[in-house]
Amino acid sequence: MTLWTRLMTFARRIADDARGNAAMLFGLALPALIMMTLGGVDIHRVSTVRINLQDALDAAALAAARSTYTEQADIQRVGMDALRANLAAYPQVTLLTAGTQFQLTENQTVVADARANVKTLVANIFLPPYGQFMDDYLPVGAHSEVTRSSKNVEVALVLDITGSMAGQKLTDMKAAATQLVDIVVQDLQTPWYSKMSLIPYSMGVNVDGWEDDARGAAVQSVNISNVRWSVGNRRTISSVNRSTGVFTSNGHGFQDGDIVWVWNADGMTQINDRRYRVDRLNNNTFKLEQPDGNGWEAVPTWNYSSYDGNGRIQKCFRTEDCRVQLTTSSAHGLSDGEGVYVTNVGGTTQLNNKGWWVSDVVDTTNYAIDAVGAGWGAYSSAGKSWCGRYGCQWRVYEDDLGNIDWKQATVCVSERTGDEAYTDAAPDDDPVGFNYQRNLSDCPNSPIIPLTSSKSDLKDRISGFTASGTTGGHIGTAWGWYTIAPSFNDLWPSSAAGAYNDPNVLKAVIIMTDGEFNVTYCSGVYSSDSPNANNTDQIADCNAPNGDAFSQAEALCDGMKAQGVLVYTVGFQVPANGAAADIMRECATSASMAFLPTSGADLTDAFKAIGTDIYRLRISK
Repeated sequence: MTLWTRLMTFARRIADDARGNAAMLFGLALPALIMMTLGGVDIHRVSTVRINLQDALDAAALAAARSTYTEQADIQRVGMDALRANLAAYPQVTLLTAGTQFQLTENQTVVADARANVKTLVANIFLPPYGQFMDDYLPVGAHSEVTRSSKNVEVALVLDITGSMAGQKLTDMKAAATQLVDIVVQDLQTPWYSKMSLIPYSMGVNVDGWEDDARGAAVQSVNISNVRWSVGNRRTISSVNRSTGVFTSNGHGFQDGDIVWVWNADGMTQINDRRYRVDRLNNNTFKLEQPDGNGWEAVPTWNYSSYDGNGRIQKCFRTEDCRVQLTTSSAHGLSDGEGVYVTNVGGTTQLNNKGWWVSDVVDTTNYAIDAVGAGWGAYSSAGKSWCGRYGCQWRVYEDDLGNIDWKQATVCVSERTGDEAYTDAAPDDDPVGFNYQRNLSDCPNSPIIPLTSSKSDLKDRISGFTASGTTGGHIGTAWGWYTIAPSFNDLWPSSAAGAYNDPNVLKAVIIMTDGEFNVTYCSGVYSSDSPNANNTDQIADCNAPNGDAFSQAEALCDGMKAQGVLVYTVGFQVPANGAAADIMRECATSASMAFLPTSGADLTDAFKAIGTDIYRLRISK
């Protein structure tokens, strides 16, 4: 039996009661009793809706807090969309949009207030006169507050700007990277910051301004005060008697035992470019002797071609080898067998802008090079002597073709070797590698930017990228790590990274490439096993101490991940079954954090997904 049937039965029994007082009192009380009973149904219903509204508002406030937005209009839109979706299961609830607000406060808390009307169904149907005391709708309100997670964010963006990126790929990458800056770096930097570092790379990484602290200061030049290879005047040989071996040069001025050098002879070319001892006959004639291993013997002119003139002869300064000797105004710091680079010499200009082998270190200020100055001009003034070993401003080396070669230290750096090759150890005790190139412009034109919250600085640097050079992705990977490593803070105190063990700091590195890592170094020069270098650029018999570039990158990624750094990778238009794709998967923290976009739109989506994931982790971990 229903409640209504029971009430009506009870009412009829009372009405039939002969006792009038009871009937009259009940009649007066009945409407109030029914109103209270049925009104309770509406009140219970309102209470239920209030609970549902509160749950829906809590979820909507959380959605707004977990979004990447900071503008009020965006926060309101995200919150309202989520709230409407959550209330779809309650069609009887009329949301009052004018009374519903989502706001982001300065302390990064989303404050949400919502109001709704619940239609009263029971009281107005059965008690119209009494129902007028209530509105057709009862108001319901809810309040929620969700604080965004208190995490600082440090993201290193490692970008490929090698020659293969030229054209549309570089344009696509610039657009995607610019959008990523907006996602990661928030306008509001208090109380929690979000910063990004930028590491463009090709054959190396440009660390202009920090190179001396990172790799060590390059040893510079010392001044040259004299250059000598000969003594006295240069003479012309007028004739050579083949049968007697007599040389004629009027007024030659030579003495017995003088050591001379002969060059430029026509016909009898066998006498050219050799050291001899003079056997003086008179002021105009002499014979020449040549070393035979045990002493000196007469030059066998009778076995040579006929002399046709133009020969030159001059007494040597260094009797032991006739080589050029340079004198410096301070200690040259050279050793036998190493290279030296010479510039700015006056008179003896043949020395300039070339590398030479040091053949004999006489003392701290004198050394000879592996060259004879026959036909050179006489020294007049100035000059600079640059050491050619690793760590000097100039690197003089033997290339893979067996020739002497030379390159200058750039503001780029190469990989670190030794025990700390794959760690983030501070560079003061364990410097990174020098990077020597034929032209200073071989170093990428865009230096790194350490951690910053300046969107404009990051975007301006990205917009200025130009594509050139080979792919030293392992070097870019290392510097991505270094920019978020607290051990490197001494290089850039104003861009210091937080500690690894700080629960309020989220660290991530994003590594992007469009192909194989194809360059490695040995002693600051392309190694002899570097896969993409010319023989003249490669140093002879010197393989990369750390092995191939992909192995180096993988070891660096392992080191980062061991420190709790999140590693995202992006292989732009790389074959899915190639080595570059493999290293992207190996380096990434998880499979879901490795991306292989095949188009510009895919690259934008990949960077957006990475930025959104970083922000999600920031507010949820």
